[in-house]
Amino acid sequence: MTDDKLLYRVRFISEDKVFEIYAREVYQGDLYGFVVIEELVFDTNTTLLVDPGEEKLKSEFEGVSQTIIPMHSIIRIDAVEKRGTPKVADLSSNVAQFPSPIYTQGRTPES
Repeated sequence: MTDDKLLYRVRFISEDKVFEIYAREVYQGDLYGFVVIEELVFDTNTTLLVDPGEEKLKSEFEGVSQTIIPMHSIIRIDAVEKRGTPKVADLSSNVAQFPSPIYTQGRTPES
């Protein structure tokens, strides 16, 4: 696979949902603990058959040139040869976000 065709499948948790998206650029951001995802890839074919899941994601990320996701929300990042179907699914009971937030509001080091 050459660099100009590199494609990443990124799975992450957000708002009790598991997102699976495809992007050309994925890298560690300047802000510690965050992953930057750019150049999201969606189906551009105009066909009569429309996938409602992909359409939902298209509208969710419409106009977004870059999304920055906390590292602990990432489930998996894969380099893939071809794009699958982006999707969003409800968080199943056997998947949990880990670790829990490092800092909690109102807690001081002395307590």
